[in-house]
Amino acid sequence: MSLVKEFVPNTNKRVKVDQKRLINNNKVDVNQLMPLKYKWAWEHYLNGCANHWMPSEVSMAKDIEMWKDNTLSEDERRVIMRNLGFFSTAESLVGNNIVLAIFKHVTNPEARQYLLRQSFEEAIHTHAFHYIVESLSLDQGEIFNMYNEVNTIHDKDHFEMQITEDILKEDFNTDSVEGIQKFLKNLIGFYIIMEGIFFYSGFVMILSFHRQNKMTGIGEQFQYILRDETIHLNFGIDLINGIKHENPEAWDSDFQQSIVDLIKEAVELEILYAQDCLPRGILGLTAPMFREYVQYIADRRLERIGLPAQYHSRNPFPWMSETIDLGKEKNFFETRVTEYQSSSNLEW
Repeated sequence: MSLVKEFVPNTNKRVKVDQKRLINNNKVDVNQLMPLKYKWAWEHYLNGCANHWMPSEVSMAKDIEMWKDNTLSEDERRVIMRNLGFFSTAESLVGNNIVLAIFKHVTNPEARQYLLRQSFEEAIHTHAFHYIVESLSLDQGEIFNMYNEVNTIHDKDHFEMQITEDILKEDFNTDSVEGIQKFLKNLIGFYIIMEGIFFYSGFVMILSFHRQNKMTGIGEQFQYILRDETIHLNFGIDLINGIKHENPEAWDSDFQQSIVDLIKEAVELEILYAQDCLPRGILGLTAPMFREYVQYIADRRLERIGLPAQYHSRNPFPWMSETIDLGKEKNFFETRVTEYQSSSNLEW
């Protein structure tokens, strides 16, 4: 007599497309990816894969020569050092937030597929900063400890860590309106503010060097990182807007105002950081220009999540449109996946 029971398929447990939600899915034994409901999440995943790259693929020979021969002024070195100090810790904060906070509560399989990809990209970005620091023979302790020693870096990191604090508590869940609002605040804090505002002004600073054929190895890596981050930003916006659509009760007028206030606070932190990086003008950049730029991109982020622009500032860096065309971000990443090239063939 066989002791093995015959397996009888239970078709009642099959997940239908209309049953899928971004958060608060019914618990299942496995992530049932198919059938896809949120095709935008899958497209972001495929676009991320198409942009795959590794830091070691980029030559640092010219950067090493320029760094050692004192071609760069002290102010130029300050900008590079400050940005390496900020990004080296900020990327790890983003990665930790994905793994420890977001992934647990975004229960949709196709969104999780992208989050797995993004978490790997955050590791690549951290790797890139280690590769740059090692290549230039910089003091690793000085760079990676700037968040403890430079107030403007510490304040931005602390701002983000406070946003994560509630989500990391063991009893946190998204079963209530309050819980959903806290989770949305976390997503906005990292996708809209950290990756969509804090990172973008740093991209302008570093790509200004690349534009003048200075520190081109760092510049090339920042271009790859920028492309990753633009996909991260667009995924985050789609995720935020999707959760808003499925949970409209959480997106009330009071909560919307709190988000506007949060973004305004972040803008001021970023302006202070720009002033710290640029006490004097270099490469055609000045701290006052960054006030306009940060306000400009903050307005674009607000509009993308359905909130009104606050500043109506202009973009003071029109030359950046070739690399960061904020007006066409969404359209650019809606193109067919076949239009993307592998990292070894990317042309900038």
